[in-house]
Amino acid sequence: MLDSACLIVDLQKVQRITQGISGCLEPTLIAKRLTEALIKDFNCAFARIWLTEPDQRSLRLVASSGLSENINGSFARVPMGAYKVGKIAKNGIPFLSNQLAEEAWVKDRDWAIANGIQGFAGYPLASQQRIIGVLAAFSHETFLPEFLEVLQVLCMAGAIALDAAQKSPQDPSKSQTRESHPLSDHLGSLLSTSQLSLIGTERPLTPSSTYLLIKTVEILNQFNCHYCRLIYSDTEICLEGIIAAPNPTKNKGRSPFADIEFFVQTLGGNCDVGINAQEAVHQIRLTLPYGATTQVYKSKESLSQRERQILALLTKGLRDRDIAQQLHISESTVKFHLNRTLSKLQAKNRYQAIYQATKQGLI
Repeated sequence: MLDSACLIVDLQKVQRITQGISGCLEPTLIAKRLTEALIKDFNCAFARIWLTEPDQRSLRLVASSGLSENINGSFARVPMGAYKVGKIAKNGIPFLSNQLAEEAWVKDRDWAIANGIQGFAGYPLASQQRIIGVLAAFSHETFLPEFLEVLQVLCMAGAIALDAAQKSPQDPSKSQTRESHPLSDHLGSLLSTSQLSLIGTERPLTPSSTYLLIKTVEILNQFNCHYCRLIYSDTEICLEGIIAAPNPTKNKGRSPFADIEFFVQTLGGNCDVGINAQEAVHQIRLTLPYGATTQVYKSKESLSQRERQILALLTKGLRDRDIAQQLHISESTVKFHLNRTLSKLQAKNRYQAIYQATKQGLI
């Protein structure tokens, strides 16, 4: 059963954690803040993060909190595909178990028993379909299946922050050189199929905002950008772009801007992605307020009465079939309304939709 009160509390914790790593450009510090947050805010007994090595052949342990802070032990290096952590990195599939000591893949069963570890949750850290690491959490108590939903949100923001930090120049002289050139010049150099139009006077932005704009333009260029415009207004910066729709099969039906959309919201901005009737063109409009650090959720339009009814029943733990029976509609109609609700609330799953709808007083 989804408890809406617990849901709000959990995602508010994730919000605070996300704000705490926003703008940080040190990968090990970001990783450490994430593992410490799992111990402090989610009562995990042990949490670790491995980052993928440049050769993509192994993972390196960079942060460990809880039962041990040692990052130089037997799992300091994990070959890609080896052990559970390596398999999560190779396959990109989250994993949850509440009987860790009985799992056949566990290397040190005695350690799990001695420390009373029951729950294990592993989640890939991915940015733009690329695995950059793995987060693993261990608990004395059993993990609810919904905990993976919480990890999904946390790891999504963490992966983007880590990716930005890894790509940021570490040499101060390189950083100064980059800062000496306007952002519009850098964005324009990334486009190979169109020219960037600039409106307004450029002004300094936070590292997170700069990174998001750069990543967005990189994606636009990957899909043959036809139009791109950067607008500086008195209160916000806006990036508009148009691309040919990517091949759904190639991208597994997932928007190429999915990670961008989430992280924009954590910075208090909006990311609207639209598709024309023939599904031949994607249009994106990304807006970020200057220096904003708080998270703001805004639905594109109000939820209908039926959509609110379905969300309210979902918070009570009812399945699609049960909701359909109670409202005297088909199960496919329930799914249709839920998909529209996710779109309106800019939510990536039902867990986020309930959270956002509750915060906005919609249910």
